[in-house]
Amino acid sequence: MSETVDARGLSCPQPVLLTLGKLSQLPSGECVVIVDNEVSLENVRRAAGNKGWSIQSVSQETDEYRILLRK
Repeated sequence: MSETVDARGLSCPQPVLLTLGKLSQLPSGECVVIVDNEVSLENVRRAAGNKGWSIQSVSQETDEYRILLRK
């Protein structure tokens, strides 16, 4: 089962902080992070990677990005 972090409408560093908070609760698994701007996308990708999570996919749907993370 994957967890979801909905960070739409938030500006950095809030999406990163929400994502890292959720990832710290998960020893492994999947997490989907939803953001609505490229800056948050890049910052979340970098922060998750630094914590050992791999970016499985990034999909863009209209004005939002869905980042699938896996560990």
